Amino acid sequence: VQLQASGGGLVQTGGSLRLSCTASGNIVGVRARGWYRQAPGKQRELVATLTTAGLTNYADSVKGRFTISRNIAKNTLYLQMNSLKPEDTAVYFCNVAAAWGMKYGQGTQVTVSS
Repeated sequence: VQLQASGGGLVQTGGSLRLSCTASGNIVGVRARGWYRQAPGKQRELVATLTTAGLTNYADSVKGRFTISRNIAKNTLYLQMNSLKPEDTAVYFCNVAAAWGMKYGQGTQVTVSS
């Protein structure tokens, strides 16, 4: 599986961004897809996940501001991020979780200026 993320950038506090992650290759057996982020000097943390059954899970810090969704036909995962805060600044990674393990794509930088 190859994961290609895009959509990061620089935005002011209160602004919005939409991240996209397109999967290609063998996606058989994928159980869930998600977004993680890693800020400088911090560990990678979960942002949001979406199972193949359509169940979502969000980190408390992004609930009500971020929305995870997908386009099944395009094998694309999205993360709509609204009301962005400086503490959302991080490299965002998409991933897949499958019976064979987990894989992360390359990250996309999100920077929120105060």
